[in-house]
Amino acid sequence: MNKKVFYALAVLVAFGLGVAATTVQQNGRYFDITKNLEIFSNLYKELNTNYVDEIDPNAIMKVGIDAMLATLDPFTNYFSESQIEGYRFKNEEGEASSGLRVKKIDTDLVITGIIEQSPAHTAGLKVGDKIKSINGESTEKRTAEDVMDIISGIPGSEMTLDIQRPGKPEEINVKITRGGQDGKNVPYSGMVDDKIGYISLTTFSRDAGRNVANALRDLKTASPDLKGVILDLRGNGGGLLREAINVCNVFIPANETVVTTRSKVVEADQEFKTRNEVVDQTIPLVILIDQFSASASEIVSGVMQDLDRGVLIGQLSYGKGLVQNTFDIGYNAKIKLTTSKYYIPSGRCIQSVVYKNGERVHIPDDQRAKFKTRAGRTVLDGGGVQPDVPMTAEQKPLIVQKLQDQDVIFNYVTQYCIGRDSIGPLETFRYTDFNGFTQYISKNDFTFETKTDDLIKNLKDVSKEEAYSSDVTNQVDKLKSVVEQEKSSQIKSHDKAILQAIEREILSRYYFETGVVRHQLKNDPELTEAIAVLKAPDRYNSILKGS
Repeated sequence: MNKKVFYALAVLVAFGLGVAATTVQQNGRYFDITKNLEIFSNLYKELNTNYVDEIDPNAIMKVGIDAMLATLDPFTNYFSESQIEGYRFKNEEGEASSGLRVKKIDTDLVITGIIEQSPAHTAGLKVGDKIKSINGESTEKRTAEDVMDIISGIPGSEMTLDIQRPGKPEEINVKITRGGQDGKNVPYSGMVDDKIGYISLTTFSRDAGRNVANALRDLKTASPDLKGVILDLRGNGGGLLREAINVCNVFIPANETVVTTRSKVVEADQEFKTRNEVVDQTIPLVILIDQFSASASEIVSGVMQDLDRGVLIGQLSYGKGLVQNTFDIGYNAKIKLTTSKYYIPSGRCIQSVVYKNGERVHIPDDQRAKFKTRAGRTVLDGGGVQPDVPMTAEQKPLIVQKLQDQDVIFNYVTQYCIGRDSIGPLETFRYTDFNGFTQYISKNDFTFETKTDDLIKNLKDVSKEEAYSSDVTNQVDKLKSVVEQEKSSQIKSHDKAILQAIEREILSRYYFETGVVRHQLKNDPELTEAIAVLKAPDRYNSILKGS
């Protein structure tokens, strides 16, 4: 037989076997889908028909769907008909924002944050104000989520709020014109050392790329001999993909591939490149990241690392490299479904691949796939972006976390601000009245529970169930007493951290996010390390070469 004919027949046979195998595989898969849908339908029917108590069919279906989706990534979610309005307002890019945050504290709906230059700010609202009604409708039985949904609306539309301001006996009527998505995504930029510039980017909202570009140009104008720049993405949870590309474009030239998306449907795969003229592709760059840097932040930091364009300092990033799209599934319900993954220039995906209770599980480095940067450095996938210079995150003391969780510091600062129209220059402001704060918490009977308290309670309950003698119970009571004494000493032993938290909250009331960012830079070990790297060109270059 002719060799060419033989090879042709071999290919045809192999192809035929492949098609047959694929068809069997697909048919088997379709059978499994059909079978399980029928089982689910029958189960649902029997529950509603024969279960001893009445069942809400909508509620039980929602529980079933949520449990099914919980086995996937935490970003794939189902929205029932009753949830659609809130979902729409929170997810459409064209939504209007009033620039405020609301939280239920005790029985009141309290404004806990205001964005500088937002509609809420220009209307004269203040942090600590209690919202009593919106457009004449009482908020008494509303949740914070309800109020945030009502506050969102059509750009340019108006609403009126009746406000109870601390220290003022009468209610204040405030009219707000809703704006577009607002706020300073670059709340601060400036010089942090001789010839070292700094840019803080807190979210990838509209114009993030333009604002970072303008900040860099301003730094270069202010310091023509600028030796390096620090881009701070710590705490930045991401935002618009196009703005991540635009921020990359500030530091890398046009026509560089920033990110590709890959999905089950090959035709839906996309490639995103920079389009504009670069602002500066040679200035030494350090990017600060932490465990809260996610999505667009990870694209920017990962791209700079893959292209060896900058040095990353901080902690392993969050690990979100997924693309979601929304699909109608009938009866005005929707599913927000992960349809593809982001891949950065080295070919790696930054998405965490293991979750437990909706949170990522850390994967050891030796179990993560290896990729190479443009200069040949080894980088890893499967769980966020690993910084070039890892640094241990400063842990917030438990007592500070409890004081914030229970709104003790927030309420104290609200009282502190009554009658104070200003606090003086941001650079010189210090809060030192620790005695005043301890007197406040003693009057308000502050207590807090810990995991240790839970364990002691469980130990006491179990010892009773198992009929141990009173000696065991007495020992547990002594341990509880020791723990209570230790807890009471926590406030005094962490006075410095508490004073800093109070000072930061006060500055946020008068100087907004700009004040908070600048305050955090006062004693910032990661910033200090970034400056040190930029001031040592040999070290900076050796890191980028993988030496």
